[in-house]
Amino acid sequence: MEISTNDYRVWTEGSNIHYEGTMRLSGTDAYAPILEIMHGVLEAKPEVITLDLTGLEFLNSSGINLLAKFTIEIRKQPDVGVRVLGSKSIPWQSKSLRNLQRLHPALELTIS
Repeated sequence: MEISTNDYRVWTEGSNIHYEGTMRLSGTDAYAPILEIMHGVLEAKPEVITLDLTGLEFLNSSGINLLAKFTIEIRKQPDVGVRVLGSKSIPWQSKSLRNLQRLHPALELTIS
């Protein structure tokens, strides 16, 4: 599955969900199609879900909230692990992605 606009792109490759561009969507309703893609991966119950955010330059608070809620949903399924990939060169990621580990201590976070 894939969502592609002039500002951002979200797509899956197996259990990997990739995000790139700038996401400034207004509210949870606007993020619903993206959440649908994420749920599609979770429903397949893979061993590990990878959220690759290394190409996502900007994500507003609604988008960060989306990641937090999805992380909590994964936590409720103990057979599914989660790996989050971020980039040191994108300032919001070093600060915000660490909060996901507070929500799901087994989350594997790699910021490189």
